[in-house]
Amino acid sequence: MPLADRVRPKSFDDMAGQKHLLSAGAPFRRIIESGHLPSLVFHGPPGTGKTTVADIVAKRCNKLFYRINATVASLSDVRDILGQSETLIGSDGILLYIDEIQYFNKKQQQSLLEYVEDGRVTLICSTTENPYFTIYGALLSRSTVFEFNPVEPMEIMPVLRRAFDILNGDMGGAKHCSDEVLLAIAYACGGDARKAVSALENVYYASEKDLSVPLARELTQRSGMRFDRDGNEHYDLLSAFQKSIRGSDENASIYYLARILEGGDLISACRRLLIIACEDIGLAYPMAITIVKSCVDAAIQVGLPEAKIPLAQATILLATSPKSNSAFSAYFAAEEIMANSGGEVPDHLKDNHSPGAKEGYLYPHNFSNSYVKQQYLPNELKNKKFYRYGDNKTEKAAEEYQKKIKG
Repeated sequence: MPLADRVRPKSFDDMAGQKHLLSAGAPFRRIIESGHLPSLVFHGPPGTGKTTVADIVAKRCNKLFYRINATVASLSDVRDILGQSETLIGSDGILLYIDEIQYFNKKQQQSLLEYVEDGRVTLICSTTENPYFTIYGALLSRSTVFEFNPVEPMEIMPVLRRAFDILNGDMGGAKHCSDEVLLAIAYACGGDARKAVSALENVYYASEKDLSVPLARELTQRSGMRFDRDGNEHYDLLSAFQKSIRGSDENASIYYLARILEGGDLISACRRLLIIACEDIGLAYPMAITIVKSCVDAAIQVGLPEAKIPLAQATILLATSPKSNSAFSAYFAAEEIMANSGGEVPDHLKDNHSPGAKEGYLYPHNFSNSYVKQQYLPNELKNKKFYRYGDNKTEKAAEEYQKKIKG
């Protein structure tokens, strides 16, 4: 058996992490221990115990148990299992565990609905992606979602100690491993207990004698990088990146940039920086978008790893710049009004060749300061204000200029 399966705990009390679900008195554990088993969805990063908890739950219930992985299972596989609910062996109901259910399409998920609804099948699903986006809505509404969190390093330590003892037992007790080595591995694996066990196994077999901290760090230096370009981690990091820049925290901003780039995603970092320059800095520093565009162009031209340099410059610039979302807010205020009231373009603003166009347009450049008062918005919106000047030097100067020319 793989080492990760050999160290898999057999009870909730032996689990690493997930105390909010598995500690005595926790709502999830009370549900399971009551004997009432609803359909469940386990959502969380890899290596956090979703499959292990499903196995423990399965052993506690008096149902025919099947496990499938959605990455390889077909619709016929699902139908074969569902058909067992009509047989004598499945008369007490079926417990079906589907790992990585996000890989099932809508039709495959819909095939489960009738059986879940009438109680012939109790469903446990696990997914590393947001279930509200990846699981068919009708199926999700009949299930209870529980979130699994990354496992803390100190909670991974007992798992690694058990794994080391198994390895050493296989090899006749030939090696020694200090807690410092195990801690180095636990901290480097990004809350993924399964990855930590695999890393320990690599360190064990790469060691001639005792396991050492330098070797552990060498073999795990990138294993803590969790960055799935199609999953939640991708969007969480990009969100944290933008919010850190918006919040003027240059240290957090550069940290999240490093996380994104070390995950190999150059394009998403570039796109997000361009958006931030307009959405969050905006009119407080109008030249920001020009500078960031130059940095992004340079980054794309040189590629990784050199692209880190111009993007770091752009990130620090934006994080330390004054902030304004006034242009962004003005647009969406106009968009909201537009959705409910399109408004007729005033006749004097229409193209001269348009039916209904009338004379009366005043050419601003013929007047002092290139300004003359006239109506531009539709009649029903003529006094509506969408833009509010931001509280920064650039926009305050523009506001004073507007007051001056408009009297």
